[in-house]
Amino acid sequence: MSHASVSTSGKRRGELHGARLPKWFPWAAAAGSVALGLGISAAAGLESSIQWGLIAAALFVLGTYVIAARVEGRRQAKDRVATSVIWVAFIVAVIPLASLVYETVKRGVKVLDGYFLTHSMGLVSDTEPGGGIYHAMLGTLQQVGLATLISVPIGVLTAIYLVEYGRGKLAKAVTFFVDVMTGIPSIVAGLFILSLWIIILDMGYSGFAGSMALTILMLPVVVRSTEEMLKLVPNELREASLALGVPKWRTILKVVVPTSIGGITTGVMLAIARIAGETAPVLLLVWVTNFINTNPFSDPQGSLPVYIYLQFANSGGSGAAYDRAWAAALTLIAFIMILNLAARGIARWKAPKTGR
Repeated sequence: MSHASVSTSGKRRGELHGARLPKWFPWAAAAGSVALGLGISAAAGLESSIQWGLIAAALFVLGTYVIAARVEGRRQAKDRVATSVIWVAFIVAVIPLASLVYETVKRGVKVLDGYFLTHSMGLVSDTEPGGGIYHAMLGTLQQVGLATLISVPIGVLTAIYLVEYGRGKLAKAVTFFVDVMTGIPSIVAGLFILSLWIIILDMGYSGFAGSMALTILMLPVVVRSTEEMLKLVPNELREASLALGVPKWRTILKVVVPTSIGGITTGVMLAIARIAGETAPVLLLVWVTNFINTNPFSDPQGSLPVYIYLQFANSGGSGAAYDRAWAAALTLIAFIMILNLAARGIARWKAPKTGR
C-alpha cells in the first residue's frame, strides 16, 4: 500500500473517529449567536426583533459549520449544519404560533366567563359591555355538525371506492374532481350555494345553507386523507382475509377500515378545523343575527367566525366589542383543540390492538 493511500485512509479515520465537540456546544453556539445578533443590531441601529433574529440564525448556522469543521472535520460539520437548519426552521415556525396563542389568551380572558358563554348579544349594542356568544357558538356547532354528517359518509365511501374498487375512467374522473375541489376558494363555494339554494330555489338564509357550502370545502379533505390512510393498510391483511373466504365488503368493513380508523379520524378532525373558521360562505348564506336561533333550517343564524369579524369591525380597535372579539377567537381555538383531543382519544381507543 502506498504512502498516499495510507495517509488518505488515516485522514478519513480521523474525520470519523477524531475529536468531538461537547454536548453543550449547540446551546453555547445558540447563546453566542443571539448575543452577537443583538450586538450587531444595536450597532447598526436595527429596531426590529425579526432582523436581529435572522442575523442570529445565520450566525448560528455559519458558526456551527466553521467550528465543527475545524474540530470534527467537514463531514461531521455538514451533519451539524443540517441539524442546525432544522432547528432554526422549527423555531421560526413555532414562534408565530406561540405568540398567536399567547396574544389570544392574554386578550381573550378579559371577558371570557360563564355569562359570556351562556348569553347572546340580544339587545346589547356593539359599544356596550355585556352580551355573549351563545347564539354564535350554537350556530357554529350546528352548521359544522351538519356539514360533518353530510361530508364524512360521502367522503369515506368515495375514498373506499377509489382505493378498493376504483378502476378506469370513472375513478380517474372522481380523482380529478376531488383534486379540483381541494383548491376551490371558500367564497366560490358560498356563491355556488347562494345562486342555487337561495336565488334559484328561493329557500332563504339558514344555517343549513351555510352547512352545504362548508360540505363542499370539507369533502375533498376527507376523501384525500381517508384515501391515503387506506393505502397504508398492508395488502397482506386483505389477502389473508380473502383467503379465509371472507367477502370483500366484509374485509373492508372488518379489516381495512378498523386498521386505518386512527388516520381517518385525524383526517376528519383536520377537515372540521378547516371549515370551523370559515367566514365568507357563512356570511353569504347564514347572514347575521344577534338572537338565538336553534333551527338551522330556517332564518339567519349566528356563527363564531362572523361574530368575531363583526365585533372587531365595529370596535375601532378598543372597547367592549374588541374584547368580545378576542374572547370569541379564544373560544374558537379551544373548540378546535377539544375536537383534536377527542379525535386522538377515539383513534387510540379504536386502533387495532397488537399482542406481543
